[in-house]
Amino acid sequence: MAHASLPADFSAVAFRSVRVWLVIVAALVVATLFVGGATRLTESGLSIVEWRPVTGTLPPLSETQWQTEFEKYKTIPQYRELNRGMTLDEFKTIYWWEWGHRLLGRLIGAVFLLPFLFFLWRGWIPGRLKWPLWGVFGLGALQGAIGWWMVSSGLSERVSVSQYRLAFHLTLACVIYAATVWIILRMRDTMRTRAPLTAGRIVTGVIVAMIIVQIYLGALVAGIDAGLAYNTWPLIDGAFIPAAGRLWFETPWWRNLFENTLMVQFVHRMMAYLLVIVILGYAVTWLAASKRRGTNSALLLAATILIQVVAGILTLLHAVPITLALLHQVLAIAVLTVALVHLNDVGAAPANAMESAPAKRRPPSAKRA
Repeated sequence: MAHASLPADFSAVAFRSVRVWLVIVAALVVATLFVGGATRLTESGLSIVEWRPVTGTLPPLSETQWQTEFEKYKTIPQYRELNRGMTLDEFKTIYWWEWGHRLLGRLIGAVFLLPFLFFLWRGWIPGRLKWPLWGVFGLGALQGAIGWWMVSSGLSERVSVSQYRLAFHLTLACVIYAATVWIILRMRDTMRTRAPLTAGRIVTGVIVAMIIVQIYLGALVAGIDAGLAYNTWPLIDGAFIPAAGRLWFETPWWRNLFENTLMVQFVHRMMAYLLVIVILGYAVTWLAASKRRGTNSALLLAATILIQVVAGILTLLHAVPITLALLHQVLAIAVLTVALVHLNDVGAAPANAMESAPAKRRPPSAKRA
């Protein structure tokens, strides 16, 4: 049965407060993704070799403390093999990136939990939103642990973090962001009912899933620096489709999908092509069907994916400069956001849907005896 997104007695003040709070949380997640990307691109992610969720909030405040942190960094393989001879000032630069990334993560936790508890106390959270919001908080707490799990992979034997863990860390951040945005969007349609499951909703849901998978694949590319290996387009390794022997030389075979530089970049490219075909084809079909609701978001989704592809190609051709790489990552979040907006558009029936529906005929009254 269709139901309103929010109860009728949900006050305007409560609505605005909860929605603004969630928008701030979503914006902080995007900021954390941006700083996290910069941290990775500047190879700063291993500069803090300890996980101190509470005491690590403050940075070093004296030269002695800075020197202590620097000495800890000197004990890991990244320093010994890549950064031997680094000065203290150079270390401070990479330290600030990682510290800022962790600080944003802590800030998100506080900005989410404290207002959430206040809103619960005031009764401003509708019952049907309580568990989804607790779920978002739980994923955020898990994300902090996953972040340290990722960093720890580069402290003993590797000079960088595991691409498996990096991809999981980034993808989980995007899932948290998507869940937050989805709750915001569902709150927006306070006067609408949910439309029946349609082909448009199914296809758009598949597109959202494909975008998240593509973000995961992009993280694998970043994790093994695959973007630095084959800086040509549209050919890769001299061909549009590389030789099978070059794609499948690792054993067991599945390792090629995660550790073979050529295969990882090739799969990321092919997924991008597939996304463009699916999204553009869907947008054309949507327009041809003369749909009203969702037209603008369908067109915006098509435009955003094209811009993202151009940004990806330029990033590749210029050997992954930091500015273009960060733009490429932010645009991935933009594509995901627009896809979620369109999914909400096609899933919400018009506000007057009940009024425009044909009235049911009343059965003729029985004749009196």
